[in-house]
Amino acid sequence: MKALVTGGAGFIGSHVVDRLLAAGHAVDIVDDLSSGRRELAHSGARLHVVDIRSPRLGAIVVKARPDVVIHLAAQMDVRRSVADPLFDASVNVLGTLNVLESCRQAGVDRLVFASSGGAIYGDCEAIPTPESQPARPASPYGVAKLAGERYIAAWAALTGATAVALRYANVYGPRQNPLGEAGVVAIFSARIVAGDTCMVNGDGEQTRDYVYVEDVADATVRALGVPQTVEPVNIGTGVESSVNELFRRLSAAGGVTAAVRHGPAKPGEQRRSALDPGLAKRLLGWAPATPLDLGLRKTLDFIRKGAAR
Repeated sequence: MKALVTGGAGFIGSHVVDRLLAAGHAVDIVDDLSSGRRELAHSGARLHVVDIRSPRLGAIVVKARPDVVIHLAAQMDVRRSVADPLFDASVNVLGTLNVLESCRQAGVDRLVFASSGGAIYGDCEAIPTPESQPARPASPYGVAKLAGERYIAAWAALTGATAVALRYANVYGPRQNPLGEAGVVAIFSARIVAGDTCMVNGDGEQTRDYVYVEDVADATVRALGVPQTVEPVNIGTGVESSVNELFRRLSAAGGVTAAVRHGPAKPGEQRRSALDPGLAKRLLGWAPATPLDLGLRKTLDFIRKGAAR
């Protein structure tokens, strides 16, 4: 099978590409390297350095002739979406539309879309949250991801292709950028390794569902085997952990007594989030395999190795 992965030189995308290549598939990567890194693009894949909004994208997809497109490229920072919703929409809505039009031109008949669980559901009473929960996004990022899901469903119906949207929880693990605004596990890990003080927004009792990146890559590749278009599928653990708890567990995993201080809460952040993974179990045969403490240790080890170079 031939696969094209947008965002394939990024955090999640590079793990997905690794898994595809290990399974014997041919892979093309589309990544503008704005947040992805060239060194994360597997040498066994063909890298096309291009923005998903570019008019050049169609010709690249047509030439690659993929059987499936896995669309991971995105503006992924909730806070940036609040500060600059036009930019967020240009990437996450117009960029996604350009990917879909490129797929139509190339005759692609299968697409897997990386969506967002917590950002789409918003604050709700049902925790862990099932896919039947009404969408109430509280940030432009969540609105854009929901729009992407709806555009993809319409594209599939109009073209006869099949598609699935995976609503990821808070993905963490090796290769996540510790210098960005997204990814509290990577940010805390880097500061703990460096002996620096960690900053917690607000009271730190906001909760998230932390799912390990290799488990997410496994779910994403499994989604290629679903033969029909389906409703969005949660990819999470069903377990909520507060930011304060996460900090304590990371400090314990690092064997240090790390310093922490609290800053103001950030606009657009929801209070609680955990995703019910029951449908993923039934549809994909998938369940999270990596306990949080093990995943945190692996993430710390990865960052330590990078700091030692």
